[in-house]
Amino acid sequence: MLKTVVGLFDSRDQAEKAVSALRGRGFYEEISVLAADKSKTGDTGENKGTGGSIASGVSTGGVLGGLAGLAMGAGALVIPGIGPILAAGPIAGLLSGAATGGIAGGLIDWGVPSERGRYYEGKVKEGKILASVRTDEKKIEDAAGIMRKNGAKDVETH
Repeated sequence: MLKTVVGLFDSRDQAEKAVSALRGRGFYEEISVLAADKSKTGDTGENKGTGGSIASGVSTGGVLGGLAGLAMGAGALVIPGIGPILAAGPIAGLLSGAATGGIAGGLIDWGVPSERGRYYEGKVKEGKILASVRTDEKKIEDAAGIMRKNGAKDVETH
């Protein structure tokens, strides 16, 4: 049975380290990353302690793609009520099909309760980076531990 672990990162560097560690443990297509696209609002993210703009990294060589090593489904989406976001991994396809439900609606499809999905959606809107891993329940605690060890907050398994 598939389960989902979700966590929030304060900086791109933390998220990159976590994704690298996840990949080192054999997680690949299971990893998804979401971040607000501050370049679309005129905010470079550099003055917010995020380690630079995720969007600028995408345009200069694929931080989001490089961040997660995810060619599958990487791209920009506009979510009503949130604005432009950058998404990579399986969640990108999930969100593009459910754009009207926002991030919370997409996470519900992965078993995340709606109130927690709205919480995560709000945090992405505030500038946090959301990472998730959807994998077999036998491997989910390993993924959660890696995320926590690399600075993820609000890590939950559903």
